[in-house]
Amino acid sequence: MDRSVLVAIAAGVLQGIFEWLPISSEGNITIVLAWLGESPQQAVAFALFLHLGTALSATAYYRHEIATELATIRTWRPEVARQEAYAKTTFLAVATLVSGGVGLSAYLLLSELVSALTGGAIVIVIGVLLLLTGVFQRLSTTVEDTSQKTPTLWDAVLVGIAQGLAILPGISRSGSTTGVLLLRGYEAPTSFRLSFLLSIPAALGGGFLAAFDTGLASLTLVSGTIALVTAAVVGYLTIDALMRVVNRVSFWAVCLGLGGLAILGGILLV
Repeated sequence: MDRSVLVAIAAGVLQGIFEWLPISSEGNITIVLAWLGESPQQAVAFALFLHLGTALSATAYYRHEIATELATIRTWRPEVARQEAYAKTTFLAVATLVSGGVGLSAYLLLSELVSALTGGAIVIVIGVLLLLTGVFQRLSTTVEDTSQKTPTLWDAVLVGIAQGLAILPGISRSGSTTGVLLLRGYEAPTSFRLSFLLSIPAALGGGFLAAFDTGLASLTLVSGTIALVTAAVVGYLTIDALMRVVNRVSFWAVCLGLGGLAILGGILLV
């Protein structure tokens, strides 16, 4: 079997699993691809591209909730934005717009970064960001739950900023967004649900941005399709089980461990 196909399958499987865990799927897949010899630019672009597959998984998993939100959008008007019945729809819309603006700026910074650094240096940077992700997640778990239930515009702005910055490999999108919501007093199940609903437009945007910007030169049509299908299928099959795992495992410690290993591995690659 062609090497590119094997890499596509492996990356798709990892994306389908890592996306639901607060450990930065993009960061860890970039590290794996760098170790397999991909250039920093193509490794980051490939890792971003794979989010298209898990966006399909999340869409299928949350299809009923998405249908409800779409029905609400049809009756949404500015004067009802703060009403409780429309609060979640307003939150998702504002957070998505903010994350798009922040994410585009972060992507431009990322493009400059990967073009200036070697593969080993990129892995070290990812390791540092994983350490910061772990510290932030640890901080968010120490806050007492106040059972906040109605999303606010300020919540949307903060979560949008967190999600936009998560385009940087090593910053966990789910870890940062759920962490912000936990710090704002939301219950863990509500935080995860809002986070993954937000992940769908963000993943689509990041995936298409990577594809159009870099052209994904290391992927053929066949290997790219295989990677996306693998990520989508594995993601759909694992999302329910892994969402339950998130509540039972201290992933802040996992991020610290992965960050430390990434820094060590990056030093060896330099």
